[in-house]
Amino acid sequence: MPLPHSLGAARPRPLRRAEIFARAKLPSRYGDFEIVSFTREDGSTLDDVAIVRGDLAGGEGVPTRVHSECLTGDVFGSKRCDCREQLELALQRFASVEVAVIIYMRQEGRGIGIAHKVRAYALQEQGLDTVEANLHLGFDSDLRDYASAAAMLRALGVVSVALHTNNQKKVDGLREHGMPVVERISIQSDPSEHNERYLATKREKCGHLL
Repeated sequence: MPLPHSLGAARPRPLRRAEIFARAKLPSRYGDFEIVSFTREDGSTLDDVAIVRGDLAGGEGVPTRVHSECLTGDVFGSKRCDCREQLELALQRFASVEVAVIIYMRQEGRGIGIAHKVRAYALQEQGLDTVEANLHLGFDSDLRDYASAAAMLRALGVVSVALHTNNQKKVDGLREHGMPVVERISIQSDPSEHNERYLATKREKCGHLL
């Protein structure tokens, strides 16, 4: 059985350069977008995609959301987190501007994958918070990497971004991989009885600016 990252398994090599593989129109309930897919340096395709509004080439301060996949929230409407609400807020905001982009990253459960995320949920039902659950499973609290996001933005011609996030690590992660962040814009929804502790943990233990 492969070891979790924090126990010695090698992380995938960070993506430094991406190329556009295909793009198509994506009319949505929020407005008209394009969906763009990408390839790695070796020609293999990425699972990550970009949801694009307008022509981003040469864009500075482009409104941007880097969104990590959350199957339970994004697809099934789970109330345990605020992921779907943040994604919908970004789509609503970006549908009203000329240029914007959402980078949708396949980094479920802060990088631990859906199977381990369900195990983490079970541990949370026993009293652990979201960070404690990941650590109990042998993972770091957050395994996400933003090299691919920066590479995809460069492939789209983006020069710099205005990042819609509450997570300072996303700002730092993009900058670390060469994508300037000129502004951080808060994106948050009202808490509920189901996600109040989750949001408090993100604020107190993960440094989210809530």
